[in-house]
Amino acid sequence: MKLSGQGLLLRIFIGEADKYHNKPLYKQIVHQARELGIAGATVLRGVMGYGANSHVKTTSILRLSEDLPLVIEIVDTEEKINSFLPHLEEMMDGGLVTLEKVQIVKYSHHKRDG
Repeated sequence: MKLSGQGLLLRIFIGEADKYHNKPLYKQIVHQARELGIAGATVLRGVMGYGANSHVKTTSILRLSEDLPLVIEIVDTEEKINSFLPHLEEMMDGGLVTLEKVQIVKYSHHKRDG
């Protein structure tokens, strides 16, 4: 699949410990996006952050098992992103979701030699 032109960036801020149906929420979000044919999704793990509850989460040595912040970025056409939003709403109890218009410059498979 090739993709270029105007698109949307869906950015989702959640915690590493957030769950949906007793499974990690971030995994559920990525799997749902893939199932719906969304172009791509990336999960980024934060080293420090806080959200609506103002509780700071960090990777300090004493807190390695804390609930670290995660950001999931998903890019596709406006139509595809909008079709994903109801699924996301169902999965999320809390967190932050943002949308930004983006210009997709290049999206394609790696070409393999041989």
